[in-house]
Amino acid sequence: MTNLLPVLDHAAAGVPAALERLFDLVRIKSISTDPAYKAEVQRGAEWLVNELRSLGFDATVRDTAGHPMVVAHHDGATANAPHVLFYGHYDVQPVDPLELWEHDPFEPAVRDIAGGRRIITGRGTSDDKGQLMTFVEACRAYKETTGALPCKVTILFEGEEESGSPSLKPFLEANAAELKADFALVCDTNMWDAETPAISAGLRGLVGEEIVVKAADRDLHSGYFGGAAANPIHILADILAGLHDADGRVTLDGFYDGVEETPADIKASWEKLGQTADKFLGEIGLSVPSGEKNRSVLELTWARPTAEVNGILGGYTGDGFKTVIAAQASAKVSFRLVGKQDPARIRDAFRAYVRSKIPKDCSVSFHAHGGSPAIQLPYDSPLLNKAKDALSEEWPKPAVMIGMGGSIPIVGDFQKMLGMESLLVGFGLSDDRIHSPNEKYELRSFEKGIRSWVRILAALAAR
Repeated sequence: MTNLLPVLDHAAAGVPAALERLFDLVRIKSISTDPAYKAEVQRGAEWLVNELRSLGFDATVRDTAGHPMVVAHHDGATANAPHVLFYGHYDVQPVDPLELWEHDPFEPAVRDIAGGRRIITGRGTSDDKGQLMTFVEACRAYKETTGALPCKVTILFEGEEESGSPSLKPFLEANAAELKADFALVCDTNMWDAETPAISAGLRGLVGEEIVVKAADRDLHSGYFGGAAANPIHILADILAGLHDADGRVTLDGFYDGVEETPADIKASWEKLGQTADKFLGEIGLSVPSGEKNRSVLELTWARPTAEVNGILGGYTGDGFKTVIAAQASAKVSFRLVGKQDPARIRDAFRAYVRSKIPKDCSVSFHAHGGSPAIQLPYDSPLLNKAKDALSEEWPKPAVMIGMGGSIPIVGDFQKMLGMESLLVGFGLSDDRIHSPNEKYELRSFEKGIRSWVRILAALAAR
């Protein structure tokens, strides 16, 4: 294995210059969702291509129907070096409301805050320009120290992540052979806390359904028809209430097929993180956990499936009071999936359950709102454990393997379309205020993030 000390020292010494490069990128107003900034998004792509070319990458701007992709390639130090695909995005969220920013969102700076912390301020510093530049600067440290990269590296930087990635799937389909690698590296994630790096081993999947229950052919006077006519709001309420049993488990037939218990050693490591229901729920004004009984809040949010009602509509909802029996009522319901749960089977089971609760003279219609399976890497994966050991060498506390309650669609696309597992490592913190005014990135995250990628690349290269 390459002697890492010179590379790590070079990375540390190069932080001031690396910050200036990050500042140059953050100053580019690459807001992908606003057509007024189209030229700025293009400029962001071109800036990255020029930067990567200066490091010896074969880098190009690739046009799409929307904003451009950046694709770059670099050979590894040896012919049999593993091949990694690194993904990040260079577009950013809008900055509104501007008046809530303490500083110009596109004039980044390093600032001191309470507790002796030093932060980098500006839109995109955490999501995702600062994160992706930690990897670029790690590559720079290798090239300027050893003249080579330990792994063969392909880079994909997207310009539409903050606007729904409309061009991403067509681009992956059209360029699958070029982008295929041994595995992907994704940086758009967080640490557990400022001292503890994290690897996200699991992402929950998602099924979204909207149901509309119809009864009478018009709204009815509740005095004249009440007690005789079917009330779709009552029907809908009964359907939704029946989705869970007294222990918080989802009642759909076959719902838990493909759901495995979290290994005991992983649950033990989560317990050591010190998260409690009081801490987790206290921040939002609650105290009593919902969901399946006798499970920790981390297990409930990282490793267990859910059924949640996201919206209900029916009857008169305006000011005052109207004694009406509505003709129809609707609800939006989402399911978070884990393990090997099949989104199509979950959708079918939900629809079958709903139909079983509809009176014969009423009707129901369904409207699908997306579906994707969960992503779960084996906790004993060599890929995860190499990265875990590398991160633990760099940070004060050992790295932990965590789950993520939400979804990152690109990870599923890499798995389904390119046949690649993804290693999710990022250095953001929960208080980075991404998507909000006063976004920031810890200077320490930037410095040690660069060194972390140096270590991870070396670990992955040592097969």
